[in-house]
Amino acid sequence: MSDAAPLTREALVGALSKGIKPKDQWRIGTEHEKFGFDKGSLRRPAYDGPSGIRAMLEGLQRFGWSPVEEAGHVIALERKNAEGFTASISLEPGGQFELSGAPLKDIHDICSETGQHLVEVKMVADELGLGFLGSGFDPLWSREDVPIMPKGRYDIMRAYMPKRGQLGLDMMLRTCTIQANLDFDSEADMVMKFRTSLALQPVATALFANSPFTEGRPNGFLTARANVWTDTDPDRTGMLDFVFADGFGFETYVDYALDVPMYFAKRGERYVDLSGQSFRAFADGKLDALPGDRATAKDWADHLTTLFPEVRLKQYLEMRGADGGPWSRICALPALWAGIFYDAPSLAAAWDLCKDWQIEDHERLRREVTRLGLRAEIGGRSLRDVAVDMVAIARQGLKNRARFSGGMVDERGYLSELEDTADSGITPAERLLDLYHGPWGGDVRRLYSDYAY
Repeated sequence: MSDAAPLTREALVGALSKGIKPKDQWRIGTEHEKFGFDKGSLRRPAYDGPSGIRAMLEGLQRFGWSPVEEAGHVIALERKNAEGFTASISLEPGGQFELSGAPLKDIHDICSETGQHLVEVKMVADELGLGFLGSGFDPLWSREDVPIMPKGRYDIMRAYMPKRGQLGLDMMLRTCTIQANLDFDSEADMVMKFRTSLALQPVATALFANSPFTEGRPNGFLTARANVWTDTDPDRTGMLDFVFADGFGFETYVDYALDVPMYFAKRGERYVDLSGQSFRAFADGKLDALPGDRATAKDWADHLTTLFPEVRLKQYLEMRGADGGPWSRICALPALWAGIFYDAPSLAAAWDLCKDWQIEDHERLRREVTRLGLRAEIGGRSLRDVAVDMVAIARQGLKNRARFSGGMVDERGYLSELEDTADSGITPAERLLDLYHGPWGGDVRRLYSDYAY
């Protein structure tokens, strides 16, 4: 679909269906965000200044990263790997540092890519007196304490978010996540994977729950990040009941996306505020803000990035339910989903776990895990028991995949931490709370010394 082609519904459906790939071309992409902090004050770094985010981005260019600029500001970096696939480093609204990894063949490569990135970040950060922390929610600083990054789209989003929910600005400024992106080989395969992963996403949310602190104190949640998403914008978040309805496919998702209100369109270097307006009208050239200007394929691609359901469809499926965390968990999330998605018997077994759950239970579970974690219940079972089964299914799937490292070790080892969490029923957040109430003596600042990368 070229920018010159009309954006018909059929063209948009066709664009999504281009994600279909034969199994021998399936890849895994992993993204993770992290909070920067000044090692002295623990404050989040501003964009400018000798120890700012710009300095981080400039320092990383020594490792072969190329800058991406907007209005004279470096806002991202890109680098190709040996196979020609691109990884990028980008900025979230509050300066959260994100690695969007290249699409890779196995978890060994993903963990190697992640490790290399964290080493490079630490080398530059140490020179600037900065550190980085993996957590789902900023444990110390208020919204007002967080510096804003100079990206045009974020100004529009910051103005619009409070109109649609109470916690949208927290989502932008105070959350971090880990995300895994995976492929499908047909529309039917996409549907099966979408349904399975969407139903099971709250289980992953509980396994990765890692944000029990807000502004220096326990906040009553195990994952404050996941709670934020329950009150951000109902038009573009949630569990997407229609995915479980008969007849779901690419067309249904296109219709959903067309009806999600817009944020913006980019024209040259300028972001045009289209917040709340209809993409359907834009496709027909009927927006007053851009009279006669029809939406392009690039506008559609940008619009898809502003949809935030728990699982998101582009030309692959994005798993969006996990809190940010340490290196081991960055590797564990793609291992969990690749073990389920990339082995047919494991995908079928995972669907069997959740196929009888009621639609109304999906949203209930999504909300309950924010406080209860693995103590929540679904379908007459504890979520801990479901998590034990889910991780075991992923482990078998990784065994069946038989992807070995140079040391002839397969991918199952990356699930070890999740196995410990599921078996014990104790989330990472609960372990942090034990430290807070015990050895840390109520001092959340210990998180920055004991858990920084």
